[in-house]
Amino acid sequence: MNKTVVIDIVGLSANLIGEHTPYLSKYLTNKHLTPIKPVLPAVTTSAQSTYITGKWPSEHGIVGNGWYDHQDAEIKFWKQSNHLVQSEKIWDKAKALDPNFTCSKMFWWYNMYASADYSVTPRPQYHADGVKAPDCYAHPASLRDELQKEFGQFPLFSFWGPNANIKSSKWIADASMWVDRKYDPTLTLIYLPHLDYCLQKFGPDFSKIHRELHEIDQLIAELIEHYEAKGAEIILLSEYGIQPVDDPIHINRILRQEGLISVRKERWYELLDAGASKAFAVSDHQIAHVYFNDKSEIARIKALLKQYQGIAMVLDKEEQKAHHIDHSRSGDLVLVAAPQSWFTYYYWLDDAHAPDYARLVDIHRKPGYDPVEMFMDPKNPFIKLRAGYKLARKMLGFRYLMDLIPLDASLIKGSHGAIDTPKEYYPVCITSEPLPYNELQATQVYDLIWERLTTTQ
Repeated sequence: MNKTVVIDIVGLSANLIGEHTPYLSKYLTNKHLTPIKPVLPAVTTSAQSTYITGKWPSEHGIVGNGWYDHQDAEIKFWKQSNHLVQSEKIWDKAKALDPNFTCSKMFWWYNMYASADYSVTPRPQYHADGVKAPDCYAHPASLRDELQKEFGQFPLFSFWGPNANIKSSKWIADASMWVDRKYDPTLTLIYLPHLDYCLQKFGPDFSKIHRELHEIDQLIAELIEHYEAKGAEIILLSEYGIQPVDDPIHINRILRQEGLISVRKERWYELLDAGASKAFAVSDHQIAHVYFNDKSEIARIKALLKQYQGIAMVLDKEEQKAHHIDHSRSGDLVLVAAPQSWFTYYYWLDDAHAPDYARLVDIHRKPGYDPVEMFMDPKNPFIKLRAGYKLARKMLGFRYLMDLIPLDASLIKGSHGAIDTPKEYYPVCITSEPLPYNELQATQVYDLIWERLTTTQ
């Protein structure tokens, strides 16, 4: 099989390639860019799972970055087991065809316990005293120690949160090239998250994102030059583009005002009680799954939500089939935001009763995705001093909460997840040879990777 590398440049769309990406602009002079029709939902885990299985979410089961577990009666986000993806992966098909085939899976999601030969993914240490320490998980296990000895501890706090920056993508790129030099895998999958941060914070505002574009451009150059020297087939792609938004919609507050949300009161705050609620939403960028424990409310709430200007689609189970998202994990209703809108997870009606995790970077306890985690509270002029004080407590071994995150969803200026977006914000695929399509379906990315692996050169 042919040596192939797939570099996932998160958030890359055609409108971003230009004066601030000189290497990529030059690279495209003799390469070919094809837009990808976004999968629903156009979010990380669903898109990646579609790309590496060739199946829709209705088949592989990844209906979002999180969903409601009916058995546990819990909302679960950012789980990592590869067993959750319910279709055959491309590396398994390749291994069955060629016993010499190997795969390196560098930070693509659902990485843990995958059958890929070499893999690395973020995996913090959660200590008994509440401390979260940076770390990663790797297979084989020795690879974790080798990489962190070579490149230092994985920069977890540069991977997500207010301090997200190029360091995490640089670490991933360096680790990918190190694995390539040592093991020479046939297929390498690399995830570069850098543009995700600035684009969600500021939208496609070049006055605010030009530095990040230049940084990712330089990193792409390093990777391409490395893999070109190895004679690899190179595919650059993205999972989604990010479009400007200015209208956060608080779906759970709507449902609460309709008497459907139940909360548990602890100390001064309220916790969403999904199992006791008649209905609730699991919000994920520009889509939301609405689950009903009281099915008699579905028709009424569907009619109600269709009246909201910022909601473009309200899909019941039957209507979900046309968009390939009907699955046991999907909501009784799936909401898709209008282009300028996105969905928050907020369910409290008074910020004084917001849960303690709302002001933290806490991706697993929040019952929905929260992009506001990329900001420190801009209304607090002493927020950096507060952060320093909290860090000092951590270093001295005292208990602390990094409660620095604002509760202001209007800060977010870019989002993704919907499918009816302007083509300038479509994800893209860049290849050495032209493709026989003006536009790729998301499932065809699998076919493209397979063709590059198996075509006789």
